[in-house]
Amino acid sequence: MNTFWLSVGALIPPIGVGVIFWLVMRWIVRADRQERAAIARIDAAERDAAERDAPPRED
Repeated sequence: MNTFWLSVGALIPPIGVGVIFWLVMRWIVRADRQERAAIARIDAAERDAAERDAPPRED
């Protein structure tokens, strides 16, 4: 039984590091997704403003 707990004790640090790595990567990906969405909203608003302020086109 002693070797079982030694094995569990040896596995806990790598598992902990893996969980921390997964959380950090998840936060980075979510932040990137939110930043891209915000930039897309800003770009759309700028495009709409430019189309409204542009003189009418004569075709």
